Amino acid sequence: MTSETVSHLNDAVQHFQLVLDQCPVGHPDHTAALTNLAYARLEGYIQNHLQDIDTTIPLFREALALRPQGHPDHTLSLHDLITALNWRYSKESTAVYIHESAQLCCELLPLCPEGTYLRSIAVDSAVSYVIDNLPIDASDEGIHLRRNMLELCPMGHQLHPAALYRLSWALRSRFTQFGNIDDLDESIQCNRQAMSLCPEKHSGRHDYLNNLACSLTFRFNHKGKRDDLNEAIFLHEEVLRLCPVGHKYRCVSLDNLGGALLNRFYKHDDINDIARAIRLCLEVLALRSPGHPHHDTTLTDLAEMLEIKYYRSHVDEDLNEAIDMYRECLRLAWHDHPDRHIVLHNLSAALCSRFRRTLVNEDAEEVIQLNRDALASLHSLHPHRFFSYIHLQQTYLALYRVHLNPPNLSLAAEHFRLASLHPTQGSRNRIIGAYNWAIAAEHHGHESALEAYLRSFELLDAHLAIRSSETSRRKPAVTFRDISGLPVDAASYAIRCSNILHAVELVEQGRGQQWSLASRLRTPVEDLESANPTLAHKYLELSKRVSDAAQSFASITDRAVADRAATVYRIRTRKRDAAVAEIRHLRSFSRFLLPPLYEDLQAAARYGPVIILIASQYSCSAIIVPTSGNPHHVPLPSVCLIELGGIKDRFARAIRHASVMGPKVPRNDLIVLLRTVWNEIMLPIVNVLENLLKLMHRSRIWLCPTAAFTSIPLHAAHPFQIKADGSKEPCLEDLYICSYTPTLSALVRSRQTMKKRVTPSFATIGQGKPGTGKGKALLAIDSELELVHKFVPATASRITISGDAATRAGALKALEENTWVHLACHGKQDPTQPYNSHFVMRAENLTLLDIMERDIPHAEFAFLSACHTAVGDEETPDEVFHLAAGLQFSGFKSVIGTLWEVDDAVAKHVVEAFYKYMFMDLKDGTGVVMDCTRAAWALNCATHAVKTKVPLEQRIIFIHIGV
Repeated sequence: MTSETVSHLNDAVQHFQLVLDQCPVGHPDHTAALTNLAYARLEGYIQNHLQDIDTTIPLFREALALRPQGHPDHTLSLHDLITALNWRYSKESTAVYIHESAQLCCELLPLCPEGTYLRSIAVDSAVSYVIDNLPIDASDEGIHLRRNMLELCPMGHQLHPAALYRLSWALRSRFTQFGNIDDLDESIQCNRQAMSLCPEKHSGRHDYLNNLACSLTFRFNHKGKRDDLNEAIFLHEEVLRLCPVGHKYRCVSLDNLGGALLNRFYKHDDINDIARAIRLCLEVLALRSPGHPHHDTTLTDLAEMLEIKYYRSHVDEDLNEAIDMYRECLRLAWHDHPDRHIVLHNLSAALCSRFRRTLVNEDAEEVIQLNRDALASLHSLHPHRFFSYIHLQQTYLALYRVHLNPPNLSLAAEHFRLASLHPTQGSRNRIIGAYNWAIAAEHHGHESALEAYLRSFELLDAHLAIRSSETSRRKPAVTFRDISGLPVDAASYAIRCSNILHAVELVEQGRGQQWSLASRLRTPVEDLESANPTLAHKYLELSKRVSDAAQSFASITDRAVADRAATVYRIRTRKRDAAVAEIRHLRSFSRFLLPPLYEDLQAAARYGPVIILIASQYSCSAIIVPTSGNPHHVPLPSVCLIELGGIKDRFARAIRHASVMGPKVPRNDLIVLLRTVWNEIMLPIVNVLENLLKLMHRSRIWLCPTAAFTSIPLHAAHPFQIKADGSKEPCLEDLYICSYTPTLSALVRSRQTMKKRVTPSFATIGQGKPGTGKGKALLAIDSELELVHKFVPATASRITISGDAATRAGALKALEENTWVHLACHGKQDPTQPYNSHFVMRAENLTLLDIMERDIPHAEFAFLSACHTAVGDEETPDEVFHLAAGLQFSGFKSVIGTLWEVDDAVAKHVVEAFYKYMFMDLKDGTGVVMDCTRAAWALNCATHAVKTKVPLEQRIIFIHIGV
């Protein structure tokens, strides 16, 4: 801006100010004078001459206030204020101005229909600026504003595609924050619409294509649908076609396509995908020659891809080339470079891989030196020290396997230990590292195996303990599926060390982490808040401060700053530990945030022994926890983990086969399997119960199965043999009254809450016709509910919910308000997301998560006459996720569940016999109270009573869980 122009502008401002002074408030030209002065000042702001925008925008506001809606110049003043706000945002990027501008656009556009003068010369450009520059805001208010902008630009409007595109971006952003898949689905739908309206040669088409490809990749990562990833790759290819050689975004497009191909390679292991990704990365590297700011990053990406390809194809040239590239990256990273340790880690990992293949000691020696250099460059609490420890343990372990030199094994164990103890590394890596330590120690017979198991439990408990609800705890169930064998492997190790008591503690501590933590951690914290709210708040606040301090280390590069941060971290940790120690001195809180001891767990066996069945890769056995005294180990030498898996699969096939057989046809396959379960699993246990513990027949016992044992009907074990005198050999349920429990802690917890009894109330809930696509109609449901209703004692209040009333909300309300519940409907087990397992209701389903989120301490008994209510998660069999256990967790002390599909027409015979025995001693208005502890006995009697009416597979389908 020339000095002459500045002079003219200053003169204009002064003259407009004089005019305004001559046109006071009330003068007919006051508003015009305000506007003229405001525009002159705005022009000075635009030209970077006048900076006093704070006094300029109020002039536009005042003019707008003087021209309310209905005034002929109202739209002009709206546009003036929008223009001023847009210019201020363009210079200062303060979101409040563009948000206000967007709100004003929502007022202006309806007042300026197509064809009006102001619309044609200015409004669309102002609105276009707002749509393009409004920051992506994932809040509900931000999404609402985007929807308003879209409504103002309907189909046919030139800005409609842009408004759709920006809304899709905001919806995807909200998905990444909150995980609601509906947001991502809508984002994809909006993006598809926008792209369909975007001409082939539109300058922004590659943005629309790229955004849609990214959204599809997000959905693939969430749902795993291969079609989404394939389409994303197709779209990235289209973007690359629109970015020919020389295009400014070609490198970005090449990177995106290569990343999508790499993603597909990870999922489907097609070597062609990784090979093509490498070719694309080579082109990027050629475009980013030495000296380019992203040259070293691209070089690292290419080296990583070659290393990945080596692990798939085992072509030595790939690994050697990767190592050469890592060496070049190291040369480019000067000695004090903040990321030098990452390059050292990358090079050491590749060299370690080569050593394991070639056994050339020089590579191992270089790995050790590289990681010592990395450790020397990092302050003591830097998170990435963890990776040096991991690389060192891998190298020392590889050296031991080559040379069988014991000091190398000890050094490997020491670096496993250091990695697991490193406090600022993420818990997931530390947990998996500790479990790998246990596996290595087991394999090589090192004495640190027990320490490794204990560290794994400690880390996993701490990781899950910081989750504030079952909703946030469910993610680790998937995250740690690779370590699902941890509890049984640890217990097996303790058994092999002849420490049976410790084996019980270990299997309980590790098994069913979700349920155990929910009952072991959530309740003490809530109890502490009731008993000592000040101390509870102190503990929670200190825990958060420790976590915040740990997360801060990754970004610190200055040594002095790191030392100060380390001091703060240690002080906060000591304060938190002191708070925990203080809590543990309170009465009833001595085991705060700690797993229970054997003496606490033995309370589960107060009314009969609990039999824990352990299926580990190392051994299969049972532990009997008696009413008093030490536990008893029962070896099961005839079975192994692989054989148990075979038995489980054979049961599944036998049940499917029996479902299509006539009721009188012998179930020979099932009989053979149940005889195997008796001979190889339950008979050795019965021998101990009878001969060592002298347990009387018809006493109660509780089965606590793990891993593959959870899918086998242990209670139905049967010899199917005839004695010499012609009588039948008794089966397990002839000898004892069998119940199940997911964990010992769950049984203890149920017993503790039994002390609080309330007036009984009974709800029968049935949904036989849930709607289209929700399974076949269950025609016997209504008659089953009537049957149950007639057995309920008159002393209990009764309610029936069925038909249209049997919704998710209705069922939840009944569960919360009644002490006894009978639920008849379809039940669906979700093997991949067990928290989504559900009872099928009208409209929305009643999920396991819905049940777990309720705390119903007065609840007593539930009969689940539905399919698959007591079957665990297939992929994590030690996490006892099923609907029946979920009800027990929420407060029901005694639950009848099912192992597989129920035939509702046949099951009513079992239901009728069960309630007949359950309430046989009760009379109207008199007799003993309704007692949920009779359920196991009543079920045992019922299944015996219906032998002639109900086929074998439908008799053994029902199991009792709880007290």
